[in-house]
Parts: sequence; structure tokens; C-alpha cells
Amino acid sequence: MPQLTSITDLTAEGDIRLALAGLRARAQELSRVADETAQVLAAPDGLSTALPAFREFARASVPRWHFAMLNDHERNDALATALERVVPRGGTVLDIGAGTGLLAMMAVRAGAAHVYSCEANPLMAEVARQVVAAEGFADRVTVLSCRSDELVVGRELPGRVDAVISEIVDCGLIGEGILPSIRHARAELLAPGGVMLPRRARLLGLLLQSENAVNLNRVGSASGFDVSRLNSFATPGHFPIRLHTWPHRALSEPVELVSFDFSADPLGPGGRKLAVPVREPGTVHGLAAWFEMDLGGGVTLRNSPENIGSHWMQALVPLAEPLDVEAGSTLVLDLSWSETSLSLA
Repeated sequence: MPQLTSITDLTAEGDIRLALAGLRARAQELSRVADETAQVLAAPDGLSTALPAFREFARASVPRWHFAMLNDHERNDALATALERVVPRGGTVLDIGAGTGLLAMMAVRAGAAHVYSCEANPLMAEVARQVVAAEGFADRVTVLSCRSDELVVGRELPGRVDAVISEIVDCGLIGEGILPSIRHARAELLAPGGVMLPRRARLLGLLLQSENAVNLNRVGSASGFDVSRLNSFATPGHFPIRLHTWPHRALSEPVELVSFDFSADPLGPGGRKLAVPVREPGTVHGLAAWFEMDLGGGVTLRNSPENIGSHWMQALVPLAEPLDVEAGSTLVLDLSWSETSLSLA
């Protein structure tokens, strides 16, 4: 190895070593999963969801938020009401992100003739099939174990659908891929003039002072030791916080960050300048953000900070470095979004 001559060289070598360690950790995990899977398959007669090995990889495959989401009655009621009002009676529907099949069954109950419900997670797709069958909807709901952008009209779908419904949103709206999913479905799978749910959405946010909240995703020192190397693995872009649980100050009123019309907008990566009036002096660590989704039929779903009953948290979009601000000033920020992440500069 060449002799290191500078801090830059040391940092570069450290990055390479971290990347290699990450690959080794990934390889070890894949090997462990392969070994456990092989052990289970070696005795197929005893195959059961109660097997410890199955429960271990099932726990990793099924995100815990499914439970909180399904117990969010405000969410469920809002979606059911909107579907009753917008689903074309006797029409065909594509449901993106089947989960347990809840939205698909709601759409049939609202009058759809048939729903094609796609789910990228094979385990969740099987859960959905069994729930749909147990509830008596198997003849009107087809669960497809694939991503929506893998669907082809004339293959998985008999024709373009009359409506596309989806609720693949995270705390910052776009984190689960709703933009590319709807963009593709609108272009390739939806009939002209078809219904889209949600119809549109916007992100709101405010200037936030909260070292506690921003430190959920970064670290400097611990007990006098510099452990900031861990920041190489911090979540890029926005991450979830439940704002009311952390000490914080709102340094501005809420402002609109960005809006999306799912029927007409390009729905690609982009950015804009934000000019945010400062209400209180302090140190800005980032933006606390939340969404408002227009589901159609006069129904709106939101995860604003005061809605503490929502299973969705809020999103924190951190600044690279904190900024001190004065009351009465205007802070100009560059907001950008990728297919799945919000970030600030």
C-alpha cells in the first residue's frame, strides 16, 4: 500500500475500508439467511410459520410499521370514505402496494368490478392473498407479487385500468417511491381520463431548532471521544421524528415546501428555492416537514405535528450545518428531492 502523506489520504483510505467492511457485513448476512433457509427447506414436512428460523427472517422481511398503520383508524376511515366517493362503479382498479389487501377490498366494497393489487414483498403478497380469500374477495381481487412498474397491459393486466390507487407514502411523502410509481402507472397502465388516488399532495414545513432531534441521525463526541466516523452511515436526506416527543422550537410559521399534482405533474426529481420568514431568533437545525394528501371526494389525510394520533411521524430534513437566524429576517434554502428523499442546501 502506498505511504499515506496527508489527512486526505487517511480519509480516503478510511472510506475504502468502511466500504469493504460494509460489503463483508452484507455478505455475512446473506450467507446467514441462505444457511437458515436451506435448513428449513431440508425438512419441508415440518414447514411452519412457528419455526424460529422462519420467524427470524419474516421479522426482517415485514416492517413493523404495518401494525401501526393498520391500527390507524383515521387513515383507514379517510381512505374508505375517499374510495367510496371516487372509485368508478363497475370499473377496474390497480392498487399499488397491496400490504394486507385492505385498499383493494375497500375498492371492491366501493363498487369496483375487479382490483389488481401488486405487492413487491412476496411474503406480504401471500398475506394479502390469504386475507382477501378469507374475506370472500378472491374472485374480485387479484394479488400480483411484483412491483407496479413490472406490470404490462396484455400480460398481468387485461387492459388499462379505470383507476389507480396507492398509499405508498412515508413521513416525508415521497420516501416509499410514490413519485416514480404513479408516474409509470399514469403513463403505461391507466386509461385516459382515469381516476387517481391520491389526486394531489403537498409538503409543509417550518424552521426547526432541536439539537435533540437532529442528533437522532448524527453524532460528534461521546464521553469525550470523537465517534463522528459513524456519520458515514447516517440516513441521507429526510428521516422520521415524532416532533412532540423532543425538545424543540419552531422558528417560523409553516410554509408550503412543494406540491405534486399526481394527474398532471412530471413527478420527477427536482428542486426549488425556499424563502422562509423567520419568526423567532435561534439556531436552525433543519426543516420539520409533513404532508397533506388530497385523496379526492373532499377527503384530506395529513401527518401534521398536532395530529399525534397518526401512525406517521413527521420528517426532519436536516441542514448540513446549523444556521443562526434573527427574527424578521428571511432564510433562503435550496430544497431538492430525488425519487425518494428530501434534502436541503
